[in-house]
Amino acid sequence: MTAYIIRRLLAMIPIILGVTFLTFAIINLMPGSPVLRLRDNPKIRPEAAAALEKQLGLDKPWPERYLTWLGDLVRGDLGVSLYNQLPIADRIWSVIPATLLLAVASLVFALIVAVPMGVYSAVRHRSLFDQTATVSGVAMYAIPDFWLALILVWVFALQAKALGLPSLPVGGMTDARGGGDFLDRLQHLILPVIALSLAQIGGWSAIIRSSMLEVLSNDFIRTAKSKGLSDRVVYYVHAFKPAFISLLTLVGLALPGLLGGAIIIETIFAWPGMGRLTFEAIGRRDYTMIMATTLMFAVLTMLSNLLTDVAYVTLDPRIRLE
Repeated sequence: MTAYIIRRLLAMIPIILGVTFLTFAIINLMPGSPVLRLRDNPKIRPEAAAALEKQLGLDKPWPERYLTWLGDLVRGDLGVSLYNQLPIADRIWSVIPATLLLAVASLVFALIVAVPMGVYSAVRHRSLFDQTATVSGVAMYAIPDFWLALILVWVFALQAKALGLPSLPVGGMTDARGGGDFLDRLQHLILPVIALSLAQIGGWSAIIRSSMLEVLSNDFIRTAKSKGLSDRVVYYVHAFKPAFISLLTLVGLALPGLLGGAIIIETIFAWPGMGRLTFEAIGRRDYTMIMATTLMFAVLTMLSNLLTDVAYVTLDPRIRLE
């Protein structure tokens, strides 16, 4: 296991090089730069704009700037923001907890809803609940998260407030009037978590339902029933574990998807996380900040895949990592 983990960690190095190189090439080949708007401002002298461009290193060819950035990265230096000249590492570490809180909360909420829904649908196969859950799951999976987020804002904030009903906050992580306590943070989490996790609920409930139906048709389930075990023990002890393993791959791959989806959701709900920071950096052509956030997303994606493989072995000792 240790040797496998070390090999996977070493294999991440060329992947990181490929991701960062392509990202750096794309953002530098796009038209525009952080200094372009200064050149178009009649109040800014061309000499001043050229001096700023040279100070930021934007006068050099982008492959040379990539090698410089890569050399700084090896030394643990993510550089400074081209927008405000502040250290990027400090800014990244200040927003990662907010993004992880949103992503993990969405992951847990999706599991809490999807797993019981899928299991009960399989146990009550072809019942009214099963048919309703199947149709609802397809609808939830098909709804775009950004559209759902806007609908949630309109219904639970704007319309609720207009009708004099209790409304939910739609901006930030805390409210200055709420004091930033647990209840205040929980209220701010509700709508972003629903918007980010609804598609996962629809997809995961269908997967766990299909897996449970397959497991329930196996011989060892019939053997367990013939021994006189209760249906609860058969369904939720003997059948659930092998069925959940098939869901594990999707759960492991979902965390990067939730982090990526957080770029739009965090922007809509003004959530102070890495997704919103990336969105703002793109608008400002803040190349160094875009590179840093892309690097963090890539690392988190690869680590989640590695943790998924390790969890496979933990849940099913028959699986061997090569």
